Amino acid sequence: MHLTVFDVQHGACALLTCDNGNRIMIDCGHNGEDDWRPGNYLAERKIKRLEQLVVTNYDEDHVSGLPNLISKVHIVSILRNKSVAPDDLKALKSEDGMGPGIDQLVDLARQYNQPLEDADAPQFPRVEKQVYYHDYPTFDDENNLSLVLNLRIAGINFMFTGDLEKSGWRKMLETNDKFKETVKDVHVLFAAHHGRENGFYEPLFTEYDCNPYLVVISDKAKQYQSQETVANYMKYTKGFYVGDTDRWVLTTRKDGTIRFDFGIEDRKMDVQTHYDMTQEEGLHT
Repeated sequence: MHLTVFDVQHGACALLTCDNGNRIMIDCGHNGEDDWRPGNYLAERKIKRLEQLVVTNYDEDHVSGLPNLISKVHIVSILRNKSVAPDDLKALKSEDGMGPGIDQLVDLARQYNQPLEDADAPQFPRVEKQVYYHDYPTFDDENNLSLVLNLRIAGINFMFTGDLEKSGWRKMLETNDKFKETVKDVHVLFAAHHGRENGFYEPLFTEYDCNPYLVVISDKAKQYQSQETVANYMKYTKGFYVGDTDRWVLTTRKDGTIRFDFGIEDRKMDVQTHYDMTQEEGLHT
C-alpha cells in the first residue's frame, strides 16, 4: 500500500493504492508545465477503474484534470461536500467563472447523487475514513466549504484540509467535538490553501493539540503568497526522517512527487521524495 502526492503546481492530487489494488484519488489537479494529467497516469499503468474520487475543494486547481480523468477511467464513487447541490455550485462559481474541471464536476454531481449500497461499495483494507465539512449556506465561499478528509492508513493519520481558511477552522473546531478529537491524532497534515497564510490557524496547534510529524504543502514556487507559512508549521511539527534528513515540512515545489509506503505491520511507514525515486518505479518526477 502506498500514497503518492503528485507535483501539480498550484493544485492538488494524491493517489492511495490499497493492499487489494483498490484506489482512492484525492483531488485531480494537473501539471501545466509538463502536461502531467491524472487520467493519463492511470491509463499508462493499464488502470481502467478508480474506486473513489475525493474532491476537497470546489476550485479549478483541485479538479483541473477531471475531464482527462473521466476519459480514461471509470469512477465508481465520488466523495465531496454534498450539502452543495449542483445548482448551488454553479451559482458559487458564477462570480469568477467556471473552468472545465468544475463544469465537469457539476455534471458528475448529478450522476453520482445517490450513495452506493453497502454491498456495492469498494473495500479499502487497513484504511479508515472520516470527513468533515460545513453545510452550505453556513458558509457561501468555496474555501470554507472545503471537505476535510482524515485517512487512517495502516494506523497512521493523514489529514487533507482543502482550502479551509481561518474562519472555517475556527467554526469547525468550536462546534464539532469529533473533529476536535481527530486533530489530536494527526500524523501528516496537508496544509490548507497550499500553505497560504489565510489557511494557517495557529489555535489548531496551541489550543487543540494538533502536533503532526510532517506537514505537506502542494504548490509551485510561492504562487499567490503561498508557502509563507513554512516556518509557522515547523514550530508545531515533530519532524520525521526522510532519507537521511530530519524534515518537518515537505513541499511539492522543492521535493516534487512525494511517496509514502506502508509496511505489512501497522504504523510502519517510509517516505520518499522525487530525489529518491526512479523512472522504473513509474513515478512522475
